[in-house]
Amino acid sequence: MEEQRLTKLKELVKTNIASYPDFPKPGILFRDIFSVLKNPEAFHALQELLSSRLSNLNPKPDVITALESRGFLFGPGLALQLKLPFVPIRKRGKLPGKLHSVTYSLEYGNDTIEIQESSIGKGQNVVIIDDLLATGGTLGAACSLIEKCGANVLECIVVIELLDLKGRDGIHHPIHSLIQF
Repeated sequence: MEEQRLTKLKELVKTNIASYPDFPKPGILFRDIFSVLKNPEAFHALQELLSSRLSNLNPKPDVITALESRGFLFGPGLALQLKLPFVPIRKRGKLPGKLHSVTYSLEYGNDTIEIQESSIGKGQNVVIIDDLLATGGTLGAACSLIEKCGANVLECIVVIELLDLKGRDGIHHPIHSLIQF
């Protein structure tokens, strides 16, 4: 019964993800998570799916992290709901204090993400939330940041996974995607 309910929620979310061909450049089919947020029923379904996944993890997470910027749409609310700390992973130059940094390759260059060194304790179990898994560069870098903190990546949870890009192949931590294209 619960599995059927979750399947219906996934269908509702998936049907509300808009697709834009040739954006941001020719040959790319852009999957837009913002279209889900415009529909309160679909947005609520998405929050339920994320919450259900987090509630059923064993061991339980100690910390929720999310990637700038669209991961921030989901991570803080889920952390609050589960009464867990939320720790942002941000682009270079956006966080104060001592930082761990990881630079990773993109198809069009390099980028760097950072986390505050003192934000996650050694041995803590961490869940990373993001909206999209495409090539895996950003999510892989986020996993490296958590490891630099001495913590464990319990699971990476993404709303959308683009299966053809095989982003999960380079990530050596559990990944749960809600919607696959």
